[in-house]
Amino acid sequence: MATGSYFPPSGAASSLSPRLPTPASSPLSPPAQQRSNALSNRLTSVLSVSYADSDIRDALETLSLRGIHNTAEVRRQLRVDVQKEVADCNAEIVRDFGRVAEQLERIGIVISSLKETCDEMRKHIVLAKQDTAPVLEEASALMNQKEEAETKQHLLDAFTRHFIVSDDELLILTSVEEPINDEFFDVLARVKQVHRDCEALLGAENERLGLELMEKSSRSLDSAYQKLYRWIQKEFKSLNLEDPRISNTIRRALRVLAERPSLFHSCLDFFAEARDYVLSDAFHYALTDAVSGGDSAVKPIEFSAHDPLRYIGDMLAWVHSTTVSEREALESLFVGDGEALAKGIQVGLSSEPWARIDEDEEITFDGQKALSDLVNRDLIGVARSLRQRVELIIQGHDDPVTCYKVVNLLSFYQVTFSKLVGPKSNLAELLQSLEKFTLNHFQTITHEEVGRLSADHSALTPSEDLSAPQFLLDALEVLTSLMKTHDASLGTDDTSDDQGNKFTPVLRAALDPYLGLAKSCAAELPNPTARAIYLANIHITTRSAITPYAFASATHLTPLSTSLSTIRVDLLEIQHRYLLEASGLQVLLTALEPFSKTSAMRTEQDLATIANLPEFQPEALIAISQQLDDFLPSALMDATDNLKRLQSAAFVKSVTEEAVEAFCRDFEFVEGMIIGADEAQNVGKKSAQADEADENESAESSDEGGDGQILKRLFPRTTGEIRVLLS
Repeated sequence: MATGSYFPPSGAASSLSPRLPTPASSPLSPPAQQRSNALSNRLTSVLSVSYADSDIRDALETLSLRGIHNTAEVRRQLRVDVQKEVADCNAEIVRDFGRVAEQLERIGIVISSLKETCDEMRKHIVLAKQDTAPVLEEASALMNQKEEAETKQHLLDAFTRHFIVSDDELLILTSVEEPINDEFFDVLARVKQVHRDCEALLGAENERLGLELMEKSSRSLDSAYQKLYRWIQKEFKSLNLEDPRISNTIRRALRVLAERPSLFHSCLDFFAEARDYVLSDAFHYALTDAVSGGDSAVKPIEFSAHDPLRYIGDMLAWVHSTTVSEREALESLFVGDGEALAKGIQVGLSSEPWARIDEDEEITFDGQKALSDLVNRDLIGVARSLRQRVELIIQGHDDPVTCYKVVNLLSFYQVTFSKLVGPKSNLAELLQSLEKFTLNHFQTITHEEVGRLSADHSALTPSEDLSAPQFLLDALEVLTSLMKTHDASLGTDDTSDDQGNKFTPVLRAALDPYLGLAKSCAAELPNPTARAIYLANIHITTRSAITPYAFASATHLTPLSTSLSTIRVDLLEIQHRYLLEASGLQVLLTALEPFSKTSAMRTEQDLATIANLPEFQPEALIAISQQLDDFLPSALMDATDNLKRLQSAAFVKSVTEEAVEAFCRDFEFVEGMIIGADEAQNVGKKSAQADEADENESAESSDEGGDGQILKRLFPRTTGEIRVLLS
């Protein structure tokens, strides 16, 4: 049997039992039949055992280890040995359990001792608890106080971090020695936030803390804004706007300073004054000094002072270029940052409500307007110098064409500056004022010239050919130059007022006085024909000069045409009268004037009396008829020659044709009256012949009346012949 095991394997005993020697029979043994059955059963059970069973294998292995040989003696002794081993194992178990019991007794004693010790300790703990309870309560209270203190310390730290600005930060914010940089703006933003958050403290129980912090932050902010204001002023002194860019620091500083509108506008005023001085000095340099280090061909503007148009144009070009550069340099500030500036000013108005009293419009910040205003203020000195020089150069020149070209130049730049810096800007108003000044000087020149001509009687005497006077031709030549200048300039279609357009004052100054003076010269001509021709030449020449220009003819063409129509009526009457007098027809018309009433008043007796008129006597009528025959071949030539000094052939032709038509109508009237008189005579003679047939002989009647057309035979021309000859 293996060591450490109290009992052998059960399989070993069972497997070895069949091999035990069969005991000898005894009287107490069962009969042989029973033994045979028992043996048979035993054999059956042995044979039924599977030797593949693990217990059998273990039993066999145990026997193999014992070195037992299958003999009768061994088989008999094996059972005894096994039983003995079992008994020994049981005894050993009992001994082991005895030792266990002893250990358990000792453990029980130890447990009892531990129990007594625990009871003792429990008593001590109760006593200790009673003694330490106040200490624990105090410790708990101290712990709570510690937690409260820690919480308050955290709150204090957070409050300090948020509301308390350190000395180093205050030094950055207020010290002049510290630079203006991103750190300055960060500290300023933090102080502003602290100032805003102090309003929440004012609603707490302890308002004193909020008031103290707000007062402290206000002082810090005021010092910071003053520092920023002085720094911007210093930077503006050295700012170079030739490079049209402003540093981000200055732009940011101005955006921040906008929260103090008074300082912001004061800073802009300082900047405007500084730029005014710089630009005035630059303008003076451009006028008088050559460009240093530049092209030697570039001359100072004063070199062209002898030419007013170029001189003024160069000055205006310089001012325009400078204005554009100035605007571009400042545009990034007021336009790009306009929204930020507007917000800053709106915030600043809440802290400086007095800023609303004087300037309500600054409540809404307009970047474009602020930019234009600043540019205007930058150029105040330049504008003042420009005004002085333009007025001086204009007063020294008496050429009206040059003056008017300057007017157009000023008008062009006035429109340009109105678009650039606004129509209400100083520059735009200055140019408008200079334009009026130059136009007034132009009008003064023309008035002085007209006054000089009025005193010169030789210039006012009409020429022999009755053409327009030379002073009017000179004035029209000047006017043509003015109209060409205006036509070539911009804005010729712009109407200025109810007077028509911008050129109307020029016409009234450069044309009307000369035209009126020329008309007054016609009074010196005693001959109505010469006077009418002279006036017609004046009006035709003037109309021809202004007709090509719509802006001039719009206001003056109608009055000229009306006056010319009146003169044309006079010339038509003169030409008509000439035809009547040259042909002799005027004598007959004068005699027939009583018969020129309505036809209803004419009777046969009245018509019959025509033959008795002196003008219709045979000798007189024959003479008039002969005069008419002599007149007709060269009538048109003579009539045209009568108006030969009229400078418009078309006008002469038109007047002559209408006069000829009127002459033909008059001749038709005379012819009709003559025919009517002959018919009336024939009717009277026929009635007399019926009453005194025996007293009058047919031969005498034939000699006196002929064919019944006595007057017509003496004045044979017909209207058709007249129209043909005069066509």
